[in-house]
Amino acid sequence: MPRYFFHTRIGADALTDDEGVELRDPDQAWRVARATIRASLEEEGSDPRLVTAILVVTDEAGEVVLEFPFAEAIPEPGAEPEPGEGTLH
Repeated sequence: MPRYFFHTRIGADALTDDEGVELRDPDQAWRVARATIRASLEEEGSDPRLVTAILVVTDEAGEVVLEFPFAEAIPEPGAEPEPGEGTLH
């Protein structure tokens, strides 16, 4: 299974993921990214910088698989979580 790394960029600051996680494919990485962002927003939602953050997912070669802006993961009011959504933490 391929390993994906989830790095967070907030302005000029970067939090790197040195461990990564094995996932089936980029689609699963996208679902994990969205769930991870939503969990971060719930836990740290009072920090307005998070809305401008981006989760950058890379593969083992360091190639960018996707960039997921935190603002795009904010759930619609009343929306139910999708089945199979799991976070990294």
